[in-house]
Amino acid sequence: MADEEPKPLDYVSEIVLKKRKNNEDWAIRRKEQLEQRVKKSKRDNFVIKKPEQFVREYRDRESDFIKMKHRSKRPIKTSGEKKLIFVIRIQGKNDMHPQTRKLLYSLRLRRIFTGVFVKENDRILDILQKVEPFVTYGYPNLKSVSELIYKKGLAKFDKQIFPLTDNNIIEQALGEHKIICIEDIVNEIANMGPHFKEVSHFLCPFSLNNPEKALQGKKRPFRDGGDSGNRWDQINELINKMN
Repeated sequence: MADEEPKPLDYVSEIVLKKRKNNEDWAIRRKEQLEQRVKKSKRDNFVIKKPEQFVREYRDRESDFIKMKHRSKRPIKTSGEKKLIFVIRIQGKNDMHPQTRKLLYSLRLRRIFTGVFVKENDRILDILQKVEPFVTYGYPNLKSVSELIYKKGLAKFDKQIFPLTDNNIIEQALGEHKIICIEDIVNEIANMGPHFKEVSHFLCPFSLNNPEKALQGKKRPFRDGGDSGNRWDQINELINKMN
């Protein structure tokens, strides 16, 4: 049986070879860039604290706890009627006592520049008084409530986060309370309806924008020229800047 003649190799043009080489070079460069970016990110986030910084943070936390106990002894000031309150966390990282953090978490305020709706009552006012340096709050009007829910509204249902664009999700979660659309949610929150608790917990805490110059970074009460504490109706101006 005669030997078969070897098949000629497939011809690949020089242009295709150059293109392959360029693609390979680009992929290698891209990989190196990403690796460098990851290394830089880790390096930037890794901060070695000096011993005096640990001491300062410890003193700040203990000072916060002492001040919180003093604030808790003050008489609670109410508006005279049960109102809707919008609370925004504006401060607090390493300078707060664990008890303060626990109270903020009970309001679902785990991050700076997040906000929640709550009903005014003695328990809520007591918490707000204790965490006053780290939050600002006030009485939102219907326009602020509506714009917050329409622009920033997210909901948690079945362990997933959804934007409030699908009325089917709203109906599945709250239909038993005859709340089936975003307009019903706005109405229930603004008027503090009978199912306020279910609706407010269906809504995720609102992630707000950094208001830049609207906040000075001061823990003094708003009434004394600072940022924190009760702003009464002026909370609507801040909501407008952060929404």
